[in-house]
Amino acid sequence: MNSETLKLVVLIIFIVTYLALLFFPNIRAFIAISSAFVFVMIGALPVDKIFYTVNWNVIMMIAGTMGTVYLFIESKMPALMADVIIEKTPNVKWAVISLSLFAGIISAFVDNVATVLMVAPIALDISKKLKISPVSSVIAIAIASNLQGAATLVGDATSILLGGYAGMDFMDFFFFQGKVGMFWIVQLGAIASTLVLFFIFRKDNQPIHITERAVVTDYFPSILLSGTVIMLILVSFFPDKPEFINGYICMAFLVVGVIREFIKTRDASIFMRVFREIDFITLLLLTGLFIVIGSITEVGIVNDIGNLFVSISDNTFIIYTLIVWSSVILSAFIDNIPYIATMLPVVSAISVAMNVDPNLFYFGLLTGATLGGNLTPIGASANITGLGILRKEGYDVKASQFMKMSVPFTLAAVTTGYILVWLIWS
Repeated sequence: MNSETLKLVVLIIFIVTYLALLFFPNIRAFIAISSAFVFVMIGALPVDKIFYTVNWNVIMMIAGTMGTVYLFIESKMPALMADVIIEKTPNVKWAVISLSLFAGIISAFVDNVATVLMVAPIALDISKKLKISPVSSVIAIAIASNLQGAATLVGDATSILLGGYAGMDFMDFFFFQGKVGMFWIVQLGAIASTLVLFFIFRKDNQPIHITERAVVTDYFPSILLSGTVIMLILVSFFPDKPEFINGYICMAFLVVGVIREFIKTRDASIFMRVFREIDFITLLLLTGLFIVIGSITEVGIVNDIGNLFVSISDNTFIIYTLIVWSSVILSAFIDNIPYIATMLPVVSAISVAMNVDPNLFYFGLLTGATLGGNLTPIGASANITGLGILRKEGYDVKASQFMKMSVPFTLAAVTTGYILVWLIWS
């Protein structure tokens, strides 16, 4: 088939795929892998590009952190942290919101997926102690983590892409060219979205208390997890680092933890126990999605989306508004990494043609694309990971249940960022 026919076929399959992902959450991994297979079979993605389309850095980060988190959970540290939070908060509402804020703080400096994997076990422990569903608290953790990913250069791959393209360093996200940077804009967005959480959980005023604190049996997994976080932050400052360095770090700390546990206990079953704790369903889902997005990028659909902006208007505010809100909608269904990578040169060209400060469009793009991923369960890797954790606990979350929280949360954060970026950079 010719290129235009192929593009149309790919677009139709893509739309059907994402509708199926939304309406059939129990078989998302099967849907994503099947769709990826179809795209390769019809020639949308050349076979020799499959390996390079998958973000192995993210896959290794998830697998490595999942294994380390298993050791972390077994050490009883999450149970102790849950007890401390329960002691310090008067009711369920404050416990959930405290966890989401805690996750947000970590996520500003660590990958969103790793943050969810670290904090979600605490929410699970709190829920078990209080005999309540963990669904709402894990969703709150996931969307709060995704929100803060835009706050710093190291918080998310989209921020790294922007920093590399625009020549920004770590401190430029705090103050840039004498103006307030993205960090403070995101924090004000976080305040607005936290008020939304207060409203959502306004009736969850059940008092909480514990009779005795959990006892940590081994502090080494906590050191491993802390070491993972510190190393992820440190390597972000090094230029020209290996492409998969974050994944290597997470896997290396896992290997150290497992080998140390084996030497300590002489129990070879630790290798299989850790292997079983890695959520391969979530890894398959993400792998399939990377190939799906790589396919629509390869045939030019993502590029067409970018070119569409150029022909619509010559009014700065209209173009800015379109960049932000179309990015919100598109990133709810399209992985924001290839989208950001494609749109950065597009918005740069638009800014030159319109004689506008490109930072207005850069930060608007980052606001819409990064925060917009929170709209749907499949819009961000952090959301997929959070729902994968819940599924392992026996909770299958419907898209409607997720979006009841995520939509108002996202709209509050994006609207705040949309207004502030315009006021500061227009």
